[in-house]
Amino acid sequence: MRPQARTKPDDTRARIVETADVLFRRLGFAKTAVADIAAELQMSPANVYRFFPSKTAIVQAICQRCLSEVEENAWAIARSKAPASQRIERLVLEILAYHKENLLTDQRVNDIVLIALEQNWDEILAHKETLRTAMELILRDGIEAGEFEPADPREASHAIMRSLVGFCHPVLVAQSLQDGNDVEAEARASVRFLLQAITPRR
Repeated sequence: MRPQARTKPDDTRARIVETADVLFRRLGFAKTAVADIAAELQMSPANVYRFFPSKTAIVQAICQRCLSEVEENAWAIARSKAPASQRIERLVLEILAYHKENLLTDQRVNDIVLIALEQNWDEILAHKETLRTAMELILRDGIEAGEFEPADPREASHAIMRSLVGFCHPVLVAQSLQDGNDVEAEARASVRFLLQAITPRR
């Protein structure tokens, strides 16, 4: 009989994260215990703890995976060849769409996001900086092309991201949706208003 292939640690970590994600969506974060995740995987809780020290650490891994998807899309937009003004609008709308479609369609998933934001994990802070840096790249391109007024792109990116936080922060997006707002139309209008401030007068 051939010996059973050993599972690589990274594969086991990935299986734990995938299974936890499914259970969190089905049962909710509070009602899901590490023992539930272990049982679903047919392993002991002690084995899960070998890879993750706590349930919160598993949530961090889930959030990191979600944030990576957003960041990949952000960089693809930032590095595209479209005019800078179009890239800024696409970037904001892409972030907004992700939160609407992948995080806010299920309240239990939104609960996980709230935990991450309340904990102010390093991953969340790094994610915000990544999106700001993508915005800075677009601004640099726009300034060099004469599409935008000369300005410090780093400072401008901070100001723009702060101004657009209502469309990039999942909790604020959720509140707008609950209020019945047309969030996408509001995002487009806000981006147009901000672009007017940095576009040269012809």
